[in-house]
Amino acid sequence: MAANDSKPVEKSDKEWKEQLTPEQFHVAREKGTERAFTGAYWNNHEPGVYRCICCDDELFRSEHQFDSGTGWPSFWQPAVGANVDTEEDNGAFMRRTEALCKRCGAHLGHVFPDGPEPTGLRYCINSASLKFEKK
Repeated sequence: MAANDSKPVEKSDKEWKEQLTPEQFHVAREKGTERAFTGAYWNNHEPGVYRCICCDDELFRSEHQFDSGTGWPSFWQPAVGANVDTEEDNGAFMRRTEALCKRCGAHLGHVFPDGPEPTGLRYCINSASLKFEKK
């Protein structure tokens, strides 16, 4: 599947707050995180697609999901690489790589170099940033 060719989604905080729950807003728009083992999808094993909670872009697929034991949904690659952006995150006294929705800038989680083959990556993603479309 190709990257979403739609134009970027830009909304005010007021508009995002009208669309999202308080937890979704905190995680996706304020770069928060949900507690481990509390999100809706940390233990989801259904086949399907994970979309951005803010703009509906396809981000991850269940066939790329694995049990990392961390308490968050983990994937070894995005469904469409061009839909997930990364940037350096030096907050919380750590050096990490933040994962973001390329289209709307939603904070998704972080990427770590300790995932399984074939990529060796672990996209550790907040359930609050996702909506699941069962196949």
